[in-house]
Amino acid sequence: MEGVSIVIPCLNEEQYIGECLDGLILNGYNIDLLDVLVVDGGSTDKTREIVSTYQVKYSCIQWIKNKKQKTPFALNLGIKNAKYNYVLIAGAHAVYPLNYIAILYQLIKSDNIDVVGGVLETKSKHENVKSNAICYVLSHPFGVGNSTFRTGADELLEVDTVPFGLYKKELFDIVGLYNEKLIRNHDMELSSRIKSFGYHIWMDPTLKCTYYARETFMGLARNNYGNGYWNLKTLSITRKFSSLGLRHFIPLFFVLSLLIPCLLLFFFSPWILIIAGVSLLSYFSLLVFIYVNSKGQNFFYLMYSFLCLHFSYGWGSIMGALSIYNFRK
Repeated sequence: MEGVSIVIPCLNEEQYIGECLDGLILNGYNIDLLDVLVVDGGSTDKTREIVSTYQVKYSCIQWIKNKKQKTPFALNLGIKNAKYNYVLIAGAHAVYPLNYIAILYQLIKSDNIDVVGGVLETKSKHENVKSNAICYVLSHPFGVGNSTFRTGADELLEVDTVPFGLYKKELFDIVGLYNEKLIRNHDMELSSRIKSFGYHIWMDPTLKCTYYARETFMGLARNNYGNGYWNLKTLSITRKFSSLGLRHFIPLFFVLSLLIPCLLLFFFSPWILIIAGVSLLSYFSLLVFIYVNSKGQNFFYLMYSFLCLHFSYGWGSIMGALSIYNFRK
C-alpha cells in the first residue's frame, strides 16, 4: 500500500515521546497515509500513558509490546507489522523538521535512491554549560569522526548510513532485517549490508533532525562504553570488517597507547613511557586547539566531555574484546 509506516522503538521515554509524536504526526504528510508503530520494551514510567492519549486522538498510532526489550527486536517487530510500502525508522529522542516525511518520500521515488535521511543536530533538553559542551563534542569531528550525518554537508549526496532514514520496505525482503545478535551497531551493519547488495543510501543535508543527547557525564560515558563494547563483538558476529569504519576503533588505539606502555614498564626500560607521554601530550594539545576555536565553550566541561567520550568508548572496546575471548574459552 502507498504510504509511510513509522517505526519508533522506545523504553521509558516519557520526557521525549510526546514531542516526537507531535513532530511526526503534524509533520505535513497526509495523516491518512501514515501508520505509526510505537514498539515498547516494557516502559515503567508514563510512556504508555502518554502514547494512549495520542491514540485517542489519532487512530494511526499502534502500540506494540517488545517482549525481548532490545532495540533490534523492536525495529524488526515494527517492520514486520508495517502496512505501507515505505518505512521510516524514527527515534523517540528526536524531533523532525516540518515536511521531513514528505521530502524524503519524494526523494526516494528517484531510481538511484533506496534509503534516504537527513542530518543530526545534537541538542539538549535543558541547556546549560555542561550540556552544551556535551552537545558540542557529539557534533565535532574529533568526537564523532567522519560521520557525515553528524558533521553535515553542502549538498545531497550518497553516504554509508543515515539516521532516521526512509526505506523501501521491499529492501528488507531482499537484504534481510536488522541483525538481532547486535544490541548496538545493528543500524550500521544493516547499512553496510544494503550497500553490499548494490543499493544506494542518500542524505539530504537541508533536513536537520534534532537529537536530544545525554546531559550528564555519567550518561555520556555509559552510552559510549556500550558503543565501544559492541564494536569488536560486531566484527566477531558478522565476520565482516566492512560492518564498521576505522573511526570506530580510534578510541581503542588511543587508550591502548596509554595502557600498553604502562603494563610493559615492568619488563622494559622506563623510557617506554615516552610513547604514552607523546600520545597524551598530542591528545591534550589537540583539545586545547579545539577549545580555542570552540566559540565560548567552557574549558573544563569541554575537556571532560571529550575525555569521557574517548576513554569510555576505548575502555568499552577493550572489555568487548575480553568478552569475546571469555566466550570462546
